[in-house]
Amino acid sequence: MALTNFRCFQACTSRIQACRQLLTGSRGSIHFIQPISSPRFCFCSSSELQTVCSETGFLLPGYRNYHMELGNHLSSVIIRTVQLHEEAGNHLQYNNKWADEQIFLKQLNQLSSYKDISKLLSSLESLSDTMVAATLQRLCDVQLEDNVLKNPEEVMEDEVFRSLCFQLQQQSQNLSDSGLVNALNALIKLRVDPWSTLMVRLVSESQERLDKNQMSIENLCVLAESVFSLEGSGCAMFEEIMDQIQSAIREDWKVNEIAMVYRVLQLGIGERGKYQDLLNKMNNITVTQVSQFNPRQTCTVLNALVVLDQTQALPLVIKLCKHSIRHIPHFTDDELVNVLEAFIHFGHNDQFFTEALERHVTKCAFTMHPSTHTKVMQYCSKKHILSKAIFNVVAESFVYNTDNFTTTQIAELVVPFGKLNYLPPSAPSFFRKLEIILSTRFVQFQPHVLLNLLHSCTLLERYPLNFLAKVFNPYFLQQLQTKEPHMKKLVLSQLTQMFLTVILECPSYDGPKLLPKYRVKSFLTPGHSLESLPDVHFFSRVKTGLVDLLGARTYFASHVLTPYCYTLDIEIKLDAEGFVLPANRNEDVHQRIALCIDDQKRFCTNSHNLLGREAIKQRHLQLLGYNVVQIPFFEFQQLQNRGDILEYLHRKVFPSSYRLSW
Repeated sequence: MALTNFRCFQACTSRIQACRQLLTGSRGSIHFIQPISSPRFCFCSSSELQTVCSETGFLLPGYRNYHMELGNHLSSVIIRTVQLHEEAGNHLQYNNKWADEQIFLKQLNQLSSYKDISKLLSSLESLSDTMVAATLQRLCDVQLEDNVLKNPEEVMEDEVFRSLCFQLQQQSQNLSDSGLVNALNALIKLRVDPWSTLMVRLVSESQERLDKNQMSIENLCVLAESVFSLEGSGCAMFEEIMDQIQSAIREDWKVNEIAMVYRVLQLGIGERGKYQDLLNKMNNITVTQVSQFNPRQTCTVLNALVVLDQTQALPLVIKLCKHSIRHIPHFTDDELVNVLEAFIHFGHNDQFFTEALERHVTKCAFTMHPSTHTKVMQYCSKKHILSKAIFNVVAESFVYNTDNFTTTQIAELVVPFGKLNYLPPSAPSFFRKLEIILSTRFVQFQPHVLLNLLHSCTLLERYPLNFLAKVFNPYFLQQLQTKEPHMKKLVLSQLTQMFLTVILECPSYDGPKLLPKYRVKSFLTPGHSLESLPDVHFFSRVKTGLVDLLGARTYFASHVLTPYCYTLDIEIKLDAEGFVLPANRNEDVHQRIALCIDDQKRFCTNSHNLLGREAIKQRHLQLLGYNVVQIPFFEFQQLQNRGDILEYLHRKVFPSSYRLSW
């Protein structure tokens, strides 16, 4: 590896207004792809340099001078000539204690602003290409937020950054493979113009190295990411990289190489199946290496498997999910989000993972990023996991950090409380804060997001009366229209249930009503539904027991649609004297008994807590005059024989006595 000696830069104002000889034209300028003024590098002849430096007083032996032009201002920057130590071979020589790469990298990773990075660089006498590439990569970490460059002028106008770019451009042939591809990768992330002289030279040099077929797997992967960012997966260079990766696959790959190849395979998702053979080989190799993965590698592979939808690689997925348990305290927020997404995508559930997640969230909730909060809640919601420890601390932290949440994140955090039918101890302050947010940021919520949020509140008996006038407004209802049949049915079901809730539970409400054309007749629909049918086997056992109890199948009806949109699992009718009437009899009905056959799907996982949609159904049925009798699975599954079932149903349906009308 060549040593690039690089000294602190001294800038002086030039008296020359323009450079007369340009090495590159306008397409060769180095600039960010942003709507701002862009710097250009101009180079003067040796005679002109003599003039410039003599006039400014900076003529130093062994230095090369160049001019940076920004707008109409020129400045002269002194750069130490790159020194190549041929006798050193691949060994690095350092002129300062800070130049040790390991010390430098450790120091660099602790910095969180460009000014601090620039200050660190200015304290060094020399930098290796590895250190330059690491600097640019760290610059990406601190300057990029949600893939957007923060304060581009701060970087663009800084002499240190320009000088790094200049030396990379001049010494591209002398860079190591690692230094070359990592520098290119970082500059692409920083939105440097891909047609600048610097970028063209780095890409050209990368192609020459690639043609020699001697690059390592790690360098091939980094280069693949860069080429994909520039031209996509269909270009010849990307194809060549993938061919070399496929030809180099072997059983003894290092875990970091495996993780990097997965990340590259993830890029080719636009061409499904093209690299499936390579992916299958990778899946088989990886399953034996999982125990060696660190947190970042575990996250990388899981995320790739999600993006590539590798449902056929479930043994690998399960092993990675189990392995991730030990890394939960060490995942970054972004990594934890990706791991949780893998659990959700593949439908995997692990009690030990949930317990480890509980410990982590309760410890770090107040410092977590809002996106991590919402993903944790989404994971619990999808799996029906009612972790009171997680829900309590998330609710409490939300009260103190609401300003950091987007409207979508707020809804994603609140909805699971309603879905799983849980009110945290901090519910008063939680919903008070939510009401303030809705009052001040109402117009910022997307219509469907707002509807999900308000509907979830009604499940918890928290009625958004102050906002129903806006929700039932024809203009808002028009915004909710969607072309997807299932989503349209869900939206109308949510609106109808909210309206029914107000009518039944808020008799004092005198605001706008939901127009009849927006109301549904049944909450039970395929796909997205506000109700669920009971488990077939469980339902059959209950019906058999009722036949024994009542004497005939004609004395009860199943799957009965009520005038109030709800579907009863089983309905039994009684007359005024308490006699059981035939199911088809509609006259003389004095009381209706609604049996809710509640299987495991209607409860939170490993809990006796009803889901919100089931709780509101039973609440509404009671308000509508039904005698609601709950038959929960955890009681019924303890019954051993026919006699036990008969006695149980007798006690539940007719707690004192019953008579039959023959």
